Amino acid sequence: MANQRLSRLDRETLATRRIVNVLDAHGVALMRTLEMKISDAGPSHMRVDPHVLTRVRNRLVEEGRIRKLQDIWYHRAQESPTRVSDRLKAQKAVHDQTSKRNFSTRLGQTLEIAVYRGLMGSGLEFAGGFHDLALHGDDQLYRKEEPPLLVSGHSMPGGMRFDFLAYEPIAKRIGIECKNVREWLYPDRDEIRELFLKSIAVDAVPCLIARRVPFVTFKLLRTCGTMVFQTYNQLYPSADAALAKQAADKDLLGYHDIRVGNTPNALLSAFLSQRLTGDAAEYRAKFDGYKDLMGRFAVGEIPYEEFAARVRRRHAGLPEDSDEPPEDPNESDWENEAGDDEWEV
Repeated sequence: MANQRLSRLDRETLATRRIVNVLDAHGVALMRTLEMKISDAGPSHMRVDPHVLTRVRNRLVEEGRIRKLQDIWYHRAQESPTRVSDRLKAQKAVHDQTSKRNFSTRLGQTLEIAVYRGLMGSGLEFAGGFHDLALHGDDQLYRKEEPPLLVSGHSMPGGMRFDFLAYEPIAKRIGIECKNVREWLYPDRDEIRELFLKSIAVDAVPCLIARRVPFVTFKLLRTCGTMVFQTYNQLYPSADAALAKQAADKDLLGYHDIRVGNTPNALLSAFLSQRLTGDAAEYRAKFDGYKDLMGRFAVGEIPYEEFAARVRRRHAGLPEDSDEPPEDPNESDWENEAGDDEWEV
């Protein structure tokens, strides 16, 4: 059975079974590990998006079927204390290393450097980059020149900056954000609001590059004129190859998608060199058509639920103050693997 045919109840039942099975096999697990093993891995019809996992996980905690440790770890209620202690000790040692400030900052730079290298080969004019990539290894932070705060007389709000600002004749400006994080980026997150704020402030078509985004983020952001690219990998600095191996170990954190190094792969290079230019006219038109709603959402004038509903109705050609669904939602291009709550976060 394909995911798009699963009802909300079916997906929650599947999530319950898979969470229990993973915890039974793993002993103790982070939410990020549960997502890796359930949302990222396995047959496509068995995958469940993180927002469903979170809802089900919370219910299982409330019911007493699973227990929470130190706010981030989970195990089955009937798991033996000895196994919980042993499994927590083994995994926490690796997790603690990935949580250190020096590492997490260099982790963020790793994707930025990959995007920088890709932009260097794209033929686009752009602002932002690194001065000293050839001078030392990635065990140290590189010195970055950030894009300007003031662009054509328009200033970024609150001192915020894009990671890169590209210039393209049709789109005019493209504001690029790089998020090398494990979390799937849902459209109600602060990172999305900030991207909208910056893009509207300097009239730049927004562009999000992240490890994973759910379908709702793709659908909503692309409708609003935001370019979205999934890397499907979290990039680790080369200096941390040993840590990458530990984090990827299926019996530890299980982050099997980790890739070591800051060289862009072929898909990222193609996106930066071809799609930014090839899709410029389409995304500029969409951005111009929805940035009023994006701005209202970004500053908190309307909540996410109203923002998403208004975008959906505008896209369908319906009155925005009406809550009537499209005439035939089963034929609507909003129908997707997220099922009956595709706009829910």
